[in-house]
Amino acid sequence: MNDPASPADALRSSLATLLDGLPPRQAAQAVERLIASYRGATPTDAPILRDRADVAAYAAYRMPATFEAVHSALEAFAQAVPDWTPGSHTDVGGGTGAATWAVTATWPGERGVTVLDWAEPALQTGREIAAANPALRQARWQRARIGPALTLDPTDLVTVSYVLNELTAPDRTTLLDTVASATQAVVIVEPGTPDGYARVIEARDRLIGAGFHVAAPCPHSADCPIVPGTDWCHFSARVSRSSLHRQIKGGSLAYEDEKFSYVAATRRPVTPAPARIVRKPQIRKGQVLLDLCETEPALRRTTVTKRHGDLYKAARDADWGDAWPPAVD
Repeated sequence: MNDPASPADALRSSLATLLDGLPPRQAAQAVERLIASYRGATPTDAPILRDRADVAAYAAYRMPATFEAVHSALEAFAQAVPDWTPGSHTDVGGGTGAATWAVTATWPGERGVTVLDWAEPALQTGREIAAANPALRQARWQRARIGPALTLDPTDLVTVSYVLNELTAPDRTTLLDTVASATQAVVIVEPGTPDGYARVIEARDRLIGAGFHVAAPCPHSADCPIVPGTDWCHFSARVSRSSLHRQIKGGSLAYEDEKFSYVAATRRPVTPAPARIVRKPQIRKGQVLLDLCETEPALRRTTVTKRHGDLYKAARDADWGDAWPPAVD
């Protein structure tokens, strides 16, 4: 349950204020057009978010989902590096700054924060929204083209969320090399689709080649055990639906699930999970089926029954994406 002063609640409140005065129909039309642009297969070097109406509508629609996905990835990362807190953070292609909110939810407190994006209206809106988060009030919002000419100042943590799809393959490679040379820790999040997973694996391989260790979700830095083309690794984050979400999607549920793929890597020593639950646990009478990615590396299904006592109770409470077995306090 979120504390009333939590970043998640503050973000939702700020987004609601952002939409004040924007006609619902205009917001819905802007979101529909922008979704079509973002789903396009052709990378673009021009800002997709053109004006304040575009930014307000899309921020209200997408920021909560991006926040929850990145926060899930960061929480898994934090568990693998429990004695580390980033002193500075750069969000590459951050738009309105959802990932910066996720960082403050994972590691509370102020730090140097820089958000880089090509769309000036997104940066302006992100700065406005961030006024509600004390940890972000001194953040720098800087216009920069995310591509081969990008330069980065040294920073402890870089996030790159929902950005790689907008770049050509050569530009992705260049960006990853630039990121790797500027930081000690990287978290990359992409949509939880086969293509998104492929981009994450490409990034994972590049970072390992640059000397990084995988902290999450993988319990190892060896090759992914999934046979290419047969499956893909992705996870799910629960997102509270706003009225705009319900209007666009026509759904009645108060929530939706954001599917995402990610990799978190660092040059620091890591203690990755012994295994990761990579599918939704199947709860049956007297048993729980868990699909695990293990250290070997290997994919394996394990069955936890009542005979396992406390472990069975933990399995019944386990979620897709959790480390397994749970840490003992």
